[in-house]
Amino acid sequence: MPPSTEQSTPARQLATLVGPLDAHPGPRYAGLARRVRELVETGQLPPGTRLPAERDLAAELATSRVTITSAYRVLREQGWARTRHGSGTVTELPGDRADFAWPPRPAPGVIDLAHAAPAATSQLEPAYRAALEQLPAHTGAHGYAPSGLPELREAIADRFTARGLPTDPEQVVVTVGVGDAAAVVVEALLGPGDRVLLEHPSYPGALRVAEDRGARVVPVAVDATDPDALVQAAHLAARQSSPRMAYLMPDFSNPTGARLSAAGRRRLAATLWQQGVVTVVDEVCAELHLDDGPLPPFAAGLPDAATVTVGGLAKAVWGGLRIGWLRTDAALADRLGTVLGHRQLSVGMLDQLAATLLVRDLDAVLAERREQLRRQRDALLDALAAQLPEWRVHPPSGGLSLWCGLPPGLSSAALSAAAAQHGLLLAEGRVFGTGHAFDDHLRLPFTRPAEELRAAVDVLVRLAGQQRGEGPSAAPRTVV
Repeated sequence: MPPSTEQSTPARQLATLVGPLDAHPGPRYAGLARRVRELVETGQLPPGTRLPAERDLAAELATSRVTITSAYRVLREQGWARTRHGSGTVTELPGDRADFAWPPRPAPGVIDLAHAAPAATSQLEPAYRAALEQLPAHTGAHGYAPSGLPELREAIADRFTARGLPTDPEQVVVTVGVGDAAAVVVEALLGPGDRVLLEHPSYPGALRVAEDRGARVVPVAVDATDPDALVQAAHLAARQSSPRMAYLMPDFSNPTGARLSAAGRRRLAATLWQQGVVTVVDEVCAELHLDDGPLPPFAAGLPDAATVTVGGLAKAVWGGLRIGWLRTDAALADRLGTVLGHRQLSVGMLDQLAATLLVRDLDAVLAERREQLRRQRDALLDALAAQLPEWRVHPPSGGLSLWCGLPPGLSSAALSAAAAQHGLLLAEGRVFGTGHAFDDHLRLPFTRPAEELRAAVDVLVRLAGQQRGEGPSAAPRTVV
């Protein structure tokens, strides 16, 4: 049998993380179990961590061994720990994470803030008209372009090179969107039972792809107020859990909007490479910087095979343009292209022709998109500050959304359910986490026009007051 990769947490270290037991409501054992669960949910205590011996932890927490035994029993019963012969009690994630009906389906006449997806830029339709003029030159052949149309792969490679990551077209594979690119990488490189390190909270699609593959998720906490804290947390998780893969969004992560500094991404990239972890770098928002300028790509300075960078045009141009890509070394790109070919023969030719033109003109496309997002972000921040000042919001310097911490007494799930009855579609916080974390958070994209965002805040003000028991309010107006 292979050696165990489980690591122990010293009793004193866990006692420091837990804090005084009297600070937690309810019986001591229940408070301890709840606190350990929170540490696992947020990634501060990665799954696979061996908990201290009961006697040692009881001494550090100045409590009875019965309290520790009861807390460990609750964790096992709720699926947050398991007992292995010779290994003691080991943390894990429950195997029944609910999907919470994700993704919600938009309906006519609602404000859709469940999807962080802006409307199309003005360059989309001209690109398709020009692509239609080019199409006859390709219709005499079979119309398949395995791994992507050569001119599109060249345009994407040139874009990477201009950003500081020298790339040849052979290193690029074109996919049906970013999600398809991630799924191809997971299918090719991950097996059932393999561990994958994920930011926590994280993009629901990344969580779902990993779980569908049967991988074991290792959550690592992301803090929008201190993004570079991810570096040390990921280093610890990689050392303790030996993941095969990491899935990261170093630029304006979804949903937190956190962005690693140039130094932070260099340290994290080097750490994961040295640990033998293949990093999937999701760059869907990498060029949506609104206040600061660009930062070096995460993969810069590493061997090409150490990372697989995925990106696409859904956020920069339009979600209906299903063009994504992945970039890695040529040999791995060829392998991933073969896997993609087993899933689908090719991406649509007309879409690829239009995408080629848009990638070549991406600076102009992004200038328009950034100005739009900047106005909408500021409008949403102003509305929240004026009407919901008790909500904790760290203004992001780019990306597509705000990650709002809710005050005590508010539930993201309850707000989302109630909002749907008043013409506002939201994604509750729990879809972005493992277990049942983040019901005290709500993601609010600033991808809709300012007047819709202000109307959405009006709805939230009324519903938040009702949740806090402030008495019935006037019914929020249905937004059309």
